[in-house]
Amino acid sequence: MPMPCEVGANGAGKSTLLRAIMGTQRAFEGQILFSGKEIQQLRTEEIVRRGIVYVLEEKMLFRPLAVEENLMLGAYILADAHRIQENLDFVYALFPRLKERRLQPASTLSGGEQQMVAIGRGLMSRPQILMLDEPSLGLAPKLVDEVLDTVRRLKAQGMTILLVEQNVREALDLADRGYVIQTGRIVREGGGKELLASDTFQQAFLGI
Repeated sequence: MPMPCEVGANGAGKSTLLRAIMGTQRAFEGQILFSGKEIQQLRTEEIVRRGIVYVLEEKMLFRPLAVEENLMLGAYILADAHRIQENLDFVYALFPRLKERRLQPASTLSGGEQQMVAIGRGLMSRPQILMLDEPSLGLAPKLVDEVLDTVRRLKAQGMTILLVEQNVREALDLADRGYVIQTGRIVREGGGKELLASDTFQQAFLGI
């Protein structure tokens, strides 16, 4: 499935767009369409039920709860116990380390492991679109590689991902299409590798 990516400076409006899609921030202009239907008037819970999940950059884990309890919170819209178990197995296959730590409180995990829980929780409903907001923020370089490799594997498995990522080069190398955001507007767009190859883009965003 295609994978779009938003890039831009801090405060450009990248996360604001994700919040507007989820209905947690009001959109005053324009339309937000999903599967050909407007969704900007829907409550966030209904947007989730339609298949859109937002993994925030703050992770928002319940630190006293065990890893598996945090993951199960992502399945709250599901009623079928068999499907929930299938989804949990999918998450554990993606993140074997979480299965090993499933009974540990989330507070005992490293930053990278907490990000795995946040992404895994988002996957528990097997969404049609997974929106990831700065998934590598604050992580050591090795863990950044792990997180972006996870994004790569999810893409290869056919999941549609909307990525906001501070590591511009790595993100656009992953993305099928990139959108440059400035002051809440798209000022440039193109294929991920096409943008990376552009001299003007390199000068503006990569300092080359």
